[in-house]
Amino acid sequence: MPVESLLILVLIGAVAGWLAGLIVKGFGFGLVGNIVIGILGALIATWLFPRLGVSLGAGIISAIISATLGAVILLVIVGLIRRV
Repeated sequence: MPVESLLILVLIGAVAGWLAGLIVKGFGFGLVGNIVIGILGALIATWLFPRLGVSLGAGIISAIISATLGAVILLVIVGLIRRV
């Protein structure tokens, strides 16, 4: 994986994790936590959205939106587990 791709992955993860933290109240993980949440969210979205027939297109904006939605799903699941 080239260095540029890795930097873009980290940037998308950071933005997606930060946005997901704003959407789902009560979750703030700092920069490293936001990157991890965003990258995990991107993995969830990459796995889930094709199975649901959802396509957001190509490009960095759609990648951020997709990763953010996946991160929101992840944070909601974590919130539900914490309640139990």
